[in-house]
Parts: sequence; structure tokens; C-alpha cells
Amino acid sequence: MKIRFTLPALAAVAVLAASPAYSATMSSKKSTPLASDAAYCPPGDQKSACGLPSKVVIDMSKATVKRTDAEWRERLTPDQYRVARQQGTEPPFRNEYWNNHEDGVYFCVGCETPLFDSRTKFDSGTGWPSFSQPLEKTFVGEERDVSYGMIRVESHCAVCGSHLGHVFDDGPNPTGLRYCINSASLKFMPRAEYDKWTVAHSPAAK
Repeated sequence: MKIRFTLPALAAVAVLAASPAYSATMSSKKSTPLASDAAYCPPGDQKSACGLPSKVVIDMSKATVKRTDAEWRERLTPDQYRVARQQGTEPPFRNEYWNNHEDGVYFCVGCETPLFDSRTKFDSGTGWPSFSQPLEKTFVGEERDVSYGMIRVESHCAVCGSHLGHVFDDGPNPTGLRYCINSASLKFMPRAEYDKWTVAHSPAAK
């Protein structure tokens, strides 16, 4: 199924593709920890908060892509469904993209909306993909999350409502933000393919 975006969204993607990309420093590759995950993510720590599911209520009336529960289950793998549609989480250091250093763009697994650029990805040491900013701010929705006795900011795809992760204020400059995102909510596209995608989805291509 091909997803058609609204004109403002397409225009934003086209502008971003044509403009100089923002670059963030990426640390060297880290090996998978030998100790337990709990040792690296102590309870109550801001970084370990990525590993707790969310219980916020996402207003799906704002989503432009809607599917039935049966359609979501058919489209997604069980892990993708649990994370993206049930606001779950995945284990640190044992997910697809935490240590991915390829150049490209990360799309929403639910509706194929481009969400994060690898040039804003950085090694946060948490074991989850971390980004300093979204590709386009309007593509990522945010909700206040007070579950588990914490105050966090939940992030989700604004187009289809799929849960992504959480946002923290301990990221690198210039934004100071850390978007701690589940790999299960993402689909990676290499840069060369993304360049072709932006051309195919530009307003001029319609």
C-alpha cells in the first residue's frame, strides 16, 4: 500500500533533502556489553527510562493514516506491533539499529514516514538508537508521560500514531535533546535509496 502524504509534509521532505544536512558527532562503535542489561541501565536513571513502556493515551484522531487492529497485526511483526501499537519497548543492545552506523534515513515502520536522519544519530551509550532531532518536527508527536512514577516525554509518529520512544534533555548540542527510539518502530533506508525516494515523493512528481 502506497502512503500519500499531505503537501506540507512532502514539501518539508523535499526542502530537507536539498539543504545541507545537520551533522552530529557519532562515537566509535561499541561492543555489546558482557554484563547484564540492568547493570548498564540502573532503575531510575534517565537513560534506563528508555527501557520502560509508555502508558500515555495518544490521540489517534490526529493521525492521518488509520488502520484496524487486524490490519496492524497483519502489517507488522509481533515485536513491531507490541512496541509501535502497544507502546512497548525492546531490550537495550539487543535491537536492530542501536549500533547501526550506515548513512541514511529512518522511517516509521507503521506508515513509511521519514522520521530521523542518520546524521543526527549519536551513541548515547544506552543501547537504543538515539537522535538529537527529528528529520521534520511536525512528523513526531509528543505527549507527557507520568507512568512508572516518572515524568517523561513520549514520542510517536504524528502520521499514524505509532509509538517511537521518549525524548530527554540530556542530548548533544545544538539541540540538547536525546530522542531515545525503539528499533522496532523504525525502518532504515540507505542514503542513495532515500535520495530517489524524495524525488519520487516530491510535489513535482505528482
